Amino acid sequence: MSTPWRHHWQLDPDLAFLNHGSFGATPRVVLEAQARLRARMEANPVDFFARFLPVALTEARRQVADWIHADPEGLVFVPNASSGVATVLANATFGPGDELLVTDHAYGACKNAFALAAQRSGARVVTAHIPFPGTTAEAIVASVLAAVTERTRLVMLDHVTSPTGLVFPLEALLPHFAARGIEVLIDGAHAPGMVDVDIDHLATLGLTYYAANGHKWPCAAKGAALLWVHAARRDGFHPLVISHGLTAPLAPGQSRFRAEHDWTGTSDPSPYLTWPDAVAFIASLDPQGWAGIRKRNHDLTVLARDRIATALQIAAPADDALLGSLASFPLPPDLAPELDAMALHTRLFREHRVELPIFPWPAAGQRVLRIAIHLHSDLDDVARLIEALATLR
Repeated sequence: MSTPWRHHWQLDPDLAFLNHGSFGATPRVVLEAQARLRARMEANPVDFFARFLPVALTEARRQVADWIHADPEGLVFVPNASSGVATVLANATFGPGDELLVTDHAYGACKNAFALAAQRSGARVVTAHIPFPGTTAEAIVASVLAAVTERTRLVMLDHVTSPTGLVFPLEALLPHFAARGIEVLIDGAHAPGMVDVDIDHLATLGLTYYAANGHKWPCAAKGAALLWVHAARRDGFHPLVISHGLTAPLAPGQSRFRAEHDWTGTSDPSPYLTWPDAVAFIASLDPQGWAGIRKRNHDLTVLARDRIATALQIAAPADDALLGSLASFPLPPDLAPELDAMALHTRLFREHRVELPIFPWPAAGQRVLRIAIHLHSDLDDVARLIEALATLR
């Protein structure tokens, strides 16, 4: 099987690239759009920042918000999803005895941010254990809800988990927190472009904040991410960097929330502005647009998961319904037991030209291998991985 789309990316042709999930990969068309934006910026920086950028940001925000079915007035651009999570924590007030709930599948950087917020406030981080392998939607819901107490103030849930690639059943979880008045932050770093994201619908169920990346499955330039904040929380919600927007006169129709977040000092905003270009380009590669892209990537992920699980002689780690375009595998202890996660990752890359992450998870000495599928991936990449794993037994 050979993918007809790989030429749209600048990926090394000798590389089996199964790691779209870490940093994404940006198509040539999007990079060219970014180059044009940067050329315009350097032709007249004052015109670009003072006159062009406010209008361009508003239009980019409108298009991205429309794509994820969100109120554009609540959407602001940030450099990455971790910045979005940090912004939410910086605007929260906790005290001794308060509990912040995360799961053990949460992204490490976000768990660190929660730990520091708790340390500074005297609050406590509570971690819900989600079984893996053998994960089901029912097990996820039960595990998370079992960790909720009357002291829970903020919950962070993944839309798609980073180490294990599980799509959390948000529709089943969110109403429980709404009923208790608990704020919910969704780390959607991997979700847009992998699954159908509907912020408006999630908001009706109890969503408070949503952070997501544009450089992963949407394939925008690196440095494109968003934070969405519920209307009830926007007043007095500040960015990490306070700049002129705090006191500057508002443009017609502009909220203080947007004024503050749209300008936090001089930086290169071109990644934000490439997001609509990326969404439109990727959609053009399938007759069914993004629905077809998501289905193709999901179907290939399930097929690849089954072949890799068979090669590793393990059962499928999770239900098919919990998969998007990521799949993770707990590696058997007898597979290169002398190599830790990083050493095994390095060996696969150097000796077999296979690029994918291997995490030390969930405990020291245990390893999880993850594949991340996009249009540039195919079964030839998967076959090379399987052949490489066979040499390690």
